[in-house]
Amino acid sequence: MSVQVVSAATAAKVPEVELKDLSPSEAELQLALNTAAVGAMGPPAGGGDPEAPAPAAERPPAPGPGSGPAAALSPAAGKVPQASAMKRSDPHHHHQRHRDGGEALVSHDGTVTEAPRTVKKQIQFADQKQEFNKRPTKIGRRSLSRSISQSSTDSYSSAASYTDSSDDETSPRDKQQKNSKGSSDFCVKNIKQAEFGRREIEIAEQEMPALMALRKRAQGEKPLAGAKIVGCTHITAQTAVLMETLGALGAQCRWAACNIYSTLNEVAAALAESGFPVFAWKGESEDDFWWCIDRCVNVEGWQPNMILDDGGDLTHWIYKKYPNMFKKIKGIVEESVTGVHRLYQLSKAGKLCVPAMNVNDSVTKQKFDNLYCCRESILDGLKRTTDMMFGGKQVVVCGYGEVGKGCCAALKAMGSIVYVTEIDPICALQACMDGFRLVKLNEVIRQVDIVITCTGNKNVVTREHLDRMKNSCIVCNMGHSNTEIDVASLRTPELTWERVRSQVDHVIWPDGKRIVLLAEGRLLNLSCSTVPTFVLSITATTQALALIELYNAPEGRYKQDVYLLPKKMDEYVASLHLPTFDAHLTELTDEQAKYLGLNKNGPFKPNYYRY
Repeated sequence: MSVQVVSAATAAKVPEVELKDLSPSEAELQLALNTAAVGAMGPPAGGGDPEAPAPAAERPPAPGPGSGPAAALSPAAGKVPQASAMKRSDPHHHHQRHRDGGEALVSHDGTVTEAPRTVKKQIQFADQKQEFNKRPTKIGRRSLSRSISQSSTDSYSSAASYTDSSDDETSPRDKQQKNSKGSSDFCVKNIKQAEFGRREIEIAEQEMPALMALRKRAQGEKPLAGAKIVGCTHITAQTAVLMETLGALGAQCRWAACNIYSTLNEVAAALAESGFPVFAWKGESEDDFWWCIDRCVNVEGWQPNMILDDGGDLTHWIYKKYPNMFKKIKGIVEESVTGVHRLYQLSKAGKLCVPAMNVNDSVTKQKFDNLYCCRESILDGLKRTTDMMFGGKQVVVCGYGEVGKGCCAALKAMGSIVYVTEIDPICALQACMDGFRLVKLNEVIRQVDIVITCTGNKNVVTREHLDRMKNSCIVCNMGHSNTEIDVASLRTPELTWERVRSQVDHVIWPDGKRIVLLAEGRLLNLSCSTVPTFVLSITATTQALALIELYNAPEGRYKQDVYLLPKKMDEYVASLHLPTFDAHLTELTDEQAKYLGLNKNGPFKPNYYRY
């Protein structure tokens, strides 16, 4: 049998396509067409496993948190697949090694054809070339108090922050960045992500009707004209809508993050591009966290006169470092259990020198943000990080306040067996009446599959509890502070930390037992997933009204103490959200209002009423 050899040049010519100047969607389409052409021109191959993976050099990257058009087409993400990785099985063809070392295709008539060789083509965008080719010059600052082993600090990319797929480990503090207006008064991960962040903000605006209505109604009056607000909250798309609303109402704002894991880098970039001095990025170290707060406060020629805080860290920093600033500060608005507790401590000690508004205990914040929000986001955070099924799982929820109630209700509805720990007999009785078994943590710690803390306290889960947990027990926190789980006690030589994915760590004991620790004990829903935008609209509107009230209040209305949001404002926030549901309130008649002793326009409940 004669054998005829055909050269690769005549067998197939692979078209080369220049993709450098194409948009992500166009480039992705052209890439598909190119690889399809390669597979069509090359003769089908067989003789091997059609499902066999491509060689490591040719294998396309697995999809991850940063997958998508932008990540798929980045130079670091992948290269054009080669023909050898796309062969199909065909009974009439089998391939063999050519004598010169390349692959050869043998057809049924004996013709041997050298397999076409394709040129690997690295795809990159013109404006990204310089950025991706640049090697990091300094490793970002890391703090031992946040993480001991490299395995638990090697990745801080968010599942939601899909644009942050760069391997650049350079700390944002070491980068020189400017927005399109030439300003460098900010510090974010990558200002080039601003376009993606702007899209997220626009989506959030659609689910925040009250805040948008407030912006529209009060924009002409500018009730915050002259206000200089320094804020420390989670930096998400919803917070960005709040900040831009405050700006539309006349305020100047400077912002830092209250949590080192919850910042969406693309949103921070969008705010910086819009001219807001923002100092935050996902995965800050302890040192970075306080540095960002200081950059917001300590700036030449600008001094805040209002504080918006979440957790009390900003207030604490100003008291510690710049106590004289309180001479010009008109008030503090605080939205967390932890921060409010600190304010009451300051007030009791006589150290609170400005009025403070307790937004956390307002009805709209307690019921909607704490209860309804956590009822949905607890499942979201656990699913994204562990992919587990809840039916039949044994779960202990520490604390049965509004957050605990939301978590328990969601898990019970999914078929979990839920236990509750509680120190307050009233909350404990509520848990019992809702069908949950009240226990001490020690009684169930060996048998539960998930431990969730939501108390606002410290050392709720100690090293003793962690030592007694079953293998693969999931441990997480839904409270604001990272003090509820004694994570520091796990930073010991005998325990091994193993990073599984972003915000998920295995902590392994010498006997092989391991627990699954989420977000290193920090707030689960905002660190590992997202929260419902509509609920955050309620909280953000409450914060905005509290700032307007404190800033415009005549001297003497509020003393140096902690106040609840006036009931009338709570009702106003709720009324702004009703049109979303096409809801129609019933109005009192004059006779009915007189009978109840109420104003027809509210408030409708006394301050002591429990909703």
